[in-house]
Amino acid sequence: MILEAKYDLGLFQDPYKYCDEKRAKTEIFTTDSRKEARDIAAQSLVLLKNQNQLLPLKKSGTIGLIGPLADAKENMPGTWSVATKMENAVSLLRGIKEVAGAGTKVLYAKGSNLDYDETFETNATMFGKTLHRDARTKEELLAEALKVAEQSDVIVAALGESAEMSGESSSRTNLEIPQAQKDLLNALLKTGKPVVLVLFDGRPLVITDEEKTVPAILNAWFAGTEAGYAIADVIFGDVNPSGKLTSTFPRSVGQLPIYYAHKNTGRPLSNTEGKFEKFRSNYIDERNEPLFPFGFGLSYTTFDYSNLKISSDKMNPSGKLKVTVDVTNTGNFDGKETVQLYIRDLVGSVTRPVRELKGFQKIALKKGEKQTVSFDITVEDLKFYNSDLQFVAEPGQFDVFVGGNSNADKKVSFELTK
Repeated sequence: MILEAKYDLGLFQDPYKYCDEKRAKTEIFTTDSRKEARDIAAQSLVLLKNQNQLLPLKKSGTIGLIGPLADAKENMPGTWSVATKMENAVSLLRGIKEVAGAGTKVLYAKGSNLDYDETFETNATMFGKTLHRDARTKEELLAEALKVAEQSDVIVAALGESAEMSGESSSRTNLEIPQAQKDLLNALLKTGKPVVLVLFDGRPLVITDEEKTVPAILNAWFAGTEAGYAIADVIFGDVNPSGKLTSTFPRSVGQLPIYYAHKNTGRPLSNTEGKFEKFRSNYIDERNEPLFPFGFGLSYTTFDYSNLKISSDKMNPSGKLKVTVDVTNTGNFDGKETVQLYIRDLVGSVTRPVRELKGFQKIALKKGEKQTVSFDITVEDLKFYNSDLQFVAEPGQFDVFVGGNSNADKKVSFELTK
């Protein structure tokens, strides 16, 4: 199909048919496109934890920005951006300084190399031009970081993966933050200063230890050329975070593969409290639940779901049902929420997932505002491939869940009739 499309476009006769250098100079990397990239990047960031409303930070006082990824602009776009002009990317250090403004003092220290293992770091920064290994000892790097921390009111730790640590040809057996960075983070936490972890990654990482100890965690992915500005916009509250996880974050690498739409087991757990049950599908040393579920993401405000309704408890194959839910902004900030609808087919001729995402809507709510969100369910939402590879919907009972992530517990049910 791809070759046919290229043929139809005439690219075999002239591979440069649609290239226009003059147009490229006037339309690529313009002020408007950079503004759009900054906004998109900010909306993609996922707030994973915000204990005692540490975020957003005030644009005042002294901020200590510490970590091997804090001043690494070429790391921001990630690996699938080979055509970008890396020199135009914005580092987190630059973003925080410019967004914070003159009223905020920003101190910086690298704190550690990417990892203690020089060979690993070489493999993980093959194209990371700004991630050259620091020749100083780990003690010297840490001492500099602690000096910065001592002078700071709050610490922003920029840690995680370099771009080359994830993506093509970058498999890992250990999905935790590299040990050098974990040691740095623990040392910063021991100072008693509040710590915000800005986590760079191209995949779900195992951050179970960090979730227990760090008061605020912002997952930044590799947010592109404008990443530094976008992250700073969120950190200082110019943008209220509204991103949601597009994959599940495990508690342990031993849980992999882990995903929300898994099949049920023959003997599933009878509780959701993490209690061990013999001869049930669970671990003896870990909970079944992920650290953060698919679709998860916090905001600086809070949202309440109520009054979930379905238009009928029965649907015929040519019919349609309407599901409605009231969503209220119960916090102190205007914000955006992604309302998600999941469906579970209770019995099928082949095993069915415990739930599947069938709809979502991103809504904006002023503080105190309530909005009724509606979804339509048709037979197309209930179809799957049966054992004969026919795409069918089978009569039976279905559960519908609506909420802010894949663990949504507000439920209505209906029956698909023959």
